[in-house]
Amino acid sequence: GGQPRNVQPFSDEDASIETMSHCSGFSDPASFTEDGPEVDEEATQEDLEYKLKGFIDLTLDKSAKTRQAALESLKSAFSSKILYEFIMERRMTLTDSIERCIKKGKSEEQCAAAGLACLLCVQMGSGIESEEIFKTLGPVLKKIVSDGTASVQARQACATCLGICCFIVTDDITELYSTMECLENIFTKAYPRDRDTNGVSSTPSTVLHINALLAWTLLLTICPMNEVKKKIEMHLHKLPSMLSCDDVNMRIAAGETLALLFELARETDADFFYEDMEPLTEKLRALATDGNKHRAKVDKRKQRSVFRDVLRAVEERDFPTETVKFGPERMYIDCWVKKQTYDTFKEILGSGMQYHLQSNDFLRNVFELGPPVMLDAATLKTMKISRFERHLYNSAAFKARTKARSKCRDKRADVGEFF
Repeated sequence: GGQPRNVQPFSDEDASIETMSHCSGFSDPASFTEDGPEVDEEATQEDLEYKLKGFIDLTLDKSAKTRQAALESLKSAFSSKILYEFIMERRMTLTDSIERCIKKGKSEEQCAAAGLACLLCVQMGSGIESEEIFKTLGPVLKKIVSDGTASVQARQACATCLGICCFIVTDDITELYSTMECLENIFTKAYPRDRDTNGVSSTPSTVLHINALLAWTLLLTICPMNEVKKKIEMHLHKLPSMLSCDDVNMRIAAGETLALLFELARETDADFFYEDMEPLTEKLRALATDGNKHRAKVDKRKQRSVFRDVLRAVEERDFPTETVKFGPERMYIDCWVKKQTYDTFKEILGSGMQYHLQSNDFLRNVFELGPPVMLDAATLKTMKISRFERHLYNSAAFKARTKARSKCRDKRADVGEFF
């Protein structure tokens, strides 16, 4: 307690002007701000580090609410800035705090600590330091994931953390297989028993099964090909049963995993043949055109969009390429493996994903982006637009949108105009 208790939570204002200029704003004219007065970056950095030291101290506070707030503030800072040198000096202190919070905290505190552990490894990248962190936290995470008496929320957060941290740091193939086995033991419980072939009902543990499946799938992408073949043989004929689950997120997770397994199977064997292809494609087609009135519109829209892509992957070996813009750079997501990896880190980093893609050496290495592109102050200034220009841009976009919508809503409009 004491003096650090008065430290305010980390906010976007704590990020320096330089950091904010590197964020996702390049692809969105509305996110640029007017040129402001010069800011003393060194003083801003010192102020930020002072705050972060206070948060680290507060992770040991007697109050659970104070500890949780400190963990959340550290998560916010780690996701929005690169703090490698600051963290390097305090990595063992942070690791000890995270371990204590996961072991002794309640559900929400455990979730926050697991999330911070992910970001800690993302910041440190794949090196000896991260391996030391994982050696300490790995057994604790596995214990929580496998503990049926722990809260489901804590177990699902630890399952995600276990998968991501293992993906980042593990060079030891034995540890990789051990972690995958731990996750397999969780999500395979969602498979229906032989006597139950009518589908899978969602349970309080369904979200845990989803997180374990997605974490396992992420680790499968870095397995040797002989191990990939074994896993495909084990799970490819069982996963389609999850497509009948009444939880939309489980159906989507199972569908995307199937698409990724087919992609990997065809990479290992160009003549790969799946004997139950016809019933599987029929099921995927039904989900891609689902009109069940008992399901929420948002769920149906999301499901149809995903399963159209899954069906194309399974049936036509096709993937709809996506483009991710960050700063002056572009990244093309052109396969399911890359999509799975991108979605996983985006879930962890949130709005900081684009900044980390620009500046984080580890993530740039994962996506084969090369060293970070350095932009000088003059270049950054030329990329900004004034408030008046931004207003004109938004005004023109609004008028175009209104005109297009009015045209579609006008029942008297000639149908031929839409073709």
